[in-house]
Amino acid sequence: MKSNSEVEKLLIERIRQSDAAAWRDLIARYEGRLLAFAESRVGNRAHSEDIVQETFIGFLTSLPNYDARRSLESYLFSICAYKLTDLLRREGRRPALSLSNPKDSQDGSWEVSGGQRGASSIVRSGERKTLEKEALQEALSKQIRRWKEKGEWQKLKCAELLFVRGFGNKEVSAKLHLSEQQIANYKFDFLARMKNAIRQQDLSEEVFPELYESPS
Repeated sequence: MKSNSEVEKLLIERIRQSDAAAWRDLIARYEGRLLAFAESRVGNRAHSEDIVQETFIGFLTSLPNYDARRSLESYLFSICAYKLTDLLRREGRRPALSLSNPKDSQDGSWEVSGGQRGASSIVRSGERKTLEKEALQEALSKQIRRWKEKGEWQKLKCAELLFVRGFGNKEVSAKLHLSEQQIANYKFDFLARMKNAIRQQDLSEEVFPELYESPS
């Protein structure tokens, strides 16, 4: 029987390979606990569901830099706590979240292992959100111009279908008549270029901490 860490590693690997079933497994495995955790802090079901959705999106965004040696569960709960803190501060409420002496995430707390930077370690302020938006807009605009200048329309279509329309690799493969491996390559190349373009803007590491995480 596989250990929990082995199950997590296998699940992450499948998600990295754009396995839609693996993504559904991830949600089924953690959505309930994350929702209970969020609702116990927020007291609002709709807001809690939004937070959990943002948690999964945040995880997917940071996946290229995720260290598989780190507990997937603790990482998800860290992101969730991070989103909770953001919401409570926007509402002018004091976050009732303890980030020290972590124990068991299943009872409502979470852990940030070792000396790694947790997803909840930096409060996302309104100013930071503005910086994020501007940095992404600049990086994306440059990439789109580069594709247009080189006539790489397939890559542009691929990015639109994946990240704007939300299609899976298999659907994009069928629509563009390309192999799923080619779609995966385009996706990886796009994310890598975006990451490098944002880093080149010399922003503080606090704006996009996930871009600077390194294995311990």
